[in-house]
Amino acid sequence: MKKLLFLFLVLQFTFAKAQSEKINITKTNTFPFQAEQFIGFDSYQFYYFIENNVLHRIKDHKSLEYKNISLGKITQVIIENPLKIILFYGDFNTIIILDNQLNEIQKINLTENNIPIIASSTGIAVQNQLWIYDSLNQQIGLYNYLKNSFRYISTSFPDQSKYEQSDFNNFYWIDKKNNWYSCDIFGKINLITKIPDFEMVKILNKKEYIYFKNGNFFYVDVNKKEIQQFEILEKTFKNFYYKDQILAIFTTEGIINYKITTP
Repeated sequence: MKKLLFLFLVLQFTFAKAQSEKINITKTNTFPFQAEQFIGFDSYQFYYFIENNVLHRIKDHKSLEYKNISLGKITQVIIENPLKIILFYGDFNTIIILDNQLNEIQKINLTENNIPIIASSTGIAVQNQLWIYDSLNQQIGLYNYLKNSFRYISTSFPDQSKYEQSDFNNFYWIDKKNNWYSCDIFGKINLITKIPDFEMVKILNKKEYIYFKNGNFFYVDVNKKEIQQFEILEKTFKNFYYKDQILAIFTTEGIINYKITTP
């Protein structure tokens, strides 16, 4: 009987502790500037944004920029590796690789590849490779930018993607039915979960994501089956970025940073 009572008390304490573990939010600083599109910030605290189709990289009073008018509009900017910044120009099916001073070090025209590729998004992967999502075949491939070689690693998807994101080891996508998938560099595909409807979303890793809906943010841990709602003062903004426990909100006035501590 005593053992049962002890177990009951332990379970009650554990449940109470889990209930009390909430997301802590603290506004840290603001960063005023005007831009059309905020990309994010890297591990060196450089901020990236697009204005008049020009990529800007700024920190303190240091500012660099890159523009390539001949390739049309910038479709995507990948800043996971600050030493190799990836720009994708969808209109010309072209990828530009920049160094940390925004100097162009490589240009990849996917149309000239031996295998026809019509990319809708890209990302930086391990082993000198780039993720390529081919919207023509609805397949994922890897492009080795040192060898200029490409190979598909997945089969064709039955449903179209509405959101894509990647890290060095995984390519993520959410289809139009809100199913969240991952594909690793070996081509192994996993259905992670089905996520709620969202207005904006940021995948943190294979088990966590943050999404925004109807004026509120939600943090979700798939493995723990936890979902926590949290609020910020700003109810209207253009987009947000999350990295290293910092939630950056992009408004018409600039960037507002929040320190987010998850359970």
